[in-house]
Amino acid sequence: QVQLVESGGGLVQPGGSLRLSCSAAKTIFSVNTMAWYRQPPGKQREWVAAATVGGFPTYTQSVRGRFTISRDIARNTVYLQMNSLKAEDTAVYYCNTQFAKLPWGQGTQVTVSS
Repeated sequence: QVQLVESGGGLVQPGGSLRLSCSAAKTIFSVNTMAWYRQPPGKQREWVAAATVGGFPTYTQSVRGRFTISRDIARNTVYLQMNSLKAEDTAVYYCNTQFAKLPWGQGTQVTVSS
């Protein structure tokens, strides 16, 4: 049973922007802090950002000021707007609840390269 579906990744030049989307079942979305994670090539998965049920955001230091996480209650969707992208943002991006309580989805690949 698929619970998390990520989309929106792609190839972008340094300095460019992408918006990632993650849809979740209402039973999950409505009661959990939702988070974005990423796994760079050859590295471990890391936490990137989270938004509480009320929409309060937190970010890892490396993306603060460039990425914005938001939630759409009507669509049970969490977004990650990524601006001023850098090569080091290249990774597979995943969403999950805070503390990753659910099985991981397939993720969406983000490649930042000229």
